[in-house]
Amino acid sequence: MNKKTLSIAAAVLTIVGGTAAGAAELPTYEANGLPVSPLQVRVLGAAHVEQQVAAPATVASVHQAKVLSPRKVTTADVTTGTAR
Repeated sequence: MNKKTLSIAAAVLTIVGGTAAGAAELPTYEANGLPVSPLQVRVLGAAHVEQQVAAPATVASVHQAKVLSPRKVTTADVTTGTAR
């Protein structure tokens, strides 16, 4: 029973992972600078239609870069032992 459940779960994860990766690769189009769907391209015609360039997913704003970059930490000088 346990092996059967595990194999079903593995099959579901494989199917879900495959459809998610496929959906991320669908092309998008624009006509005169406005986004259009493939159906709109077929209905209105393909004149002046270009495929949109995908924006990189790792673009960070200036604020995000400052927050995510390593910080220089200064600590107080601590003396121990007889130097007090």
